[in-house]
Amino acid sequence: MNALTITNLDTSSLPRLVETAAAALANARSAAEVLEAREIASFAYDVAKRTARLHQAKNAHDELVAAAHRVQADALTIEAGAKRRLADEYDAAQARGEVASAAISRGNQWTVAAGNEAPVTAADLGLRRDQIHDARLIRDAEAADPGIVRRTLDERLERGEEPTRAAVRRAAEARLERSIDRLKRTQDSIQRLEAEKAEPLTAEQRARQVAVFGTVDDRAICARIEEIVELIAEQPDAAEAVRRIPPASRHAIDTVPIRRAAAWLTEFSTLYEQEAHHGNHASE
Repeated sequence: MNALTITNLDTSSLPRLVETAAAALANARSAAEVLEAREIASFAYDVAKRTARLHQAKNAHDELVAAAHRVQADALTIEAGAKRRLADEYDAAQARGEVASAAISRGNQWTVAAGNEAPVTAADLGLRRDQIHDARLIRDAEAADPGIVRRTLDERLERGEEPTRAAVRRAAEARLERSIDRLKRTQDSIQRLEAEKAEPLTAEQRARQVAVFGTVDDRAICARIEEIVELIAEQPDAAEAVRRIPPASRHAIDTVPIRRAAAWLTEFSTLYEQEAHHGNHASE
């Protein structure tokens, strides 16, 4: 839709104009098409705003004003969606080196400049720096709090207030300020934890720690012994266990490793009792 077509629309065509903007954004496949969708939505918002104020000046019925305000809100929602797309397109083009470094605009695409062609600026792309900032603001606020634009507009409609770009901008700025404040608090907490973190152990302290608590392998040996004892404790008494071995499993029972395990446990318990009797405790 070109400018001539837009300017020929009258105020009764506002709902259709909003639908046109929504369809243009949904079907946009290039930065230029996103810009066109934004312009259509912006035009719809401006006309709806003038219509609402005209109705108010004429003391028209509240329903007429409310209807114009709803169109404003719908147009702003689409405009915000276009701004988010625009911010993503612009940032991606910058990341690829196609904007603000070595880029030109050809048709509906932003492409890398070649030869001696001058680099493209935001103005070359039909954008002002404040528009880029505003697009990023809306994009980031929506990323931090999805749906914040529509909720802000709906809340104003419910209160009978006019949905405006300024209201959307204030809500987005406030949301990002909260995010920044939360991030700062998190960073402060991390810094405090880092400052309060205990100093690394010295070689002497690590040696003492090993002498008292043992190495990882030492503690694993202790854990396995405890597990063996617990498993045996869960078994019924020996005679009952023998009776409960089913005939089909008796060929799998080998008493040789069982006796070897029993001998090891007996020897371990004897040696451990001797060590404990002589006062060789870890606490020492």
